Amino acid sequence: QQISWTPLLVLGYLFYLLLGAMVFQLLEKQAETHFRDQFQLEKLKFLQNYTCLDRKALEQFVQVLMEAWEKGVNPEGNSTNPSNWDFSNSFFFAGTVVTTIGYGNLSPSTVAGQIFCVFYALFGVPLNLAFLNQLGKGLNAHLITLERWVQKPGRAQVHLVIFLTAGTLLFLLFPPLVFSYVEGWSYGEGFYFTFITLSTIGFGDYVVGTNPNKHYIPVYRSLTAIWIVFGLAWLALVFNVGADLMEKFLQLKWHKPDLSLSEGAMTKLEDEPEQPRNHIPS
Repeated sequence: QQISWTPLLVLGYLFYLLLGAMVFQLLEKQAETHFRDQFQLEKLKFLQNYTCLDRKALEQFVQVLMEAWEKGVNPEGNSTNPSNWDFSNSFFFAGTVVTTIGYGNLSPSTVAGQIFCVFYALFGVPLNLAFLNQLGKGLNAHLITLERWVQKPGRAQVHLVIFLTAGTLLFLLFPPLVFSYVEGWSYGEGFYFTFITLSTIGFGDYVVGTNPNKHYIPVYRSLTAIWIVFGLAWLALVFNVGADLMEKFLQLKWHKPDLSLSEGAMTKLEDEPEQPRNHIPS
């Protein structure tokens, strides 16, 4: 008798979301309140130091800063800051579109750019999925048959361990060292950016190559975009393996074999003598 685990999976999924909501609220709400109060205090101090300004003028200036940030203009620095739309940055942005990462720190501001972005993503996202699928098949063929590693213990599992270890070092553990050195982040911040990027979550709170006080090599963001593509293929395979294992676990856990039928079949096999196998020549 097989028990449908779909309702249980739905309930577990909803419970996981509720659990995440409660934990994030517990961890972040108090800090947000502290930062908000601190910001209001800084605004009051600013008005006290510059009495020629009133609150309305300050709020208007804050609004200008927010609009500049939304348009991808960093309020820090001056007009000599490098363009967000040079070829290297545009190449990086195109990669974030087709991979659906969408950091949110930069977006087209012209109507023509927005319309082009829609059609570019319309054809680019399926193309990216097809490319990642083929890349994943290549990795799968040369490293391990991921779908059968559970049924074939031994060498296949060793290959899987090598595949996961090498990928983890190449795509998750080593890149944060580079980002920490180039961007001035801590290793934890670099690792956070790495995973949030390769998982296509892409919050946009950390983005490479956006600090106006640093001088980046021209191909820095382009190389990062290439790393993202191959990292996406690797992490997608890891997520697929995890999803397959979870489905197998649920099926094994909620699939109860009919013991009476199994016992009857075993008794029948024991009572009947073994029949000779007929050999069919090829």
